[in-house]
Amino acid sequence: MLKVKALVTLAFSASIGLMFLILACALPQYNNWWPFFVIVFYMLAPIPSMIARRASDGSGGSNPAKEMAYFLTAAIVVSAFGLPIVLARAPALTPVISWGACGLVLAGNVVTFLTILGFFIMADTDDVEYSMWP
Repeated sequence: MLKVKALVTLAFSASIGLMFLILACALPQYNNWWPFFVIVFYMLAPIPSMIARRASDGSGGSNPAKEMAYFLTAAIVVSAFGLPIVLARAPALTPVISWGACGLVLAGNVVTFLTILGFFIMADTDDVEYSMWP
């Protein structure tokens, strides 16, 4: 029952993160859908870890596949935080998005990436039936 509560909590936090992202795009004072491209990073972030799990030998130690997956995941996460900042700063006279939209996207990034991390932590526990996922 505890794992069901954790899964419901993760689903709720993912919806909160997406709500921040949609608010950054749809509020009348921002009215710009460029920040929504961050959703691509949300979809790409778990892929290197899933591939590394599939390719790993199952030992608890470190291996090159895991290290490369951590590096690629970190690059994707940093890119997700960098995109709204770049959109808010360039071009200098008329930026693509406003700083308020940038703040909402950054808040959504924090919540969404913590949700993804929480799901992977929950899936790594031995007593969860979700740990059988490849």
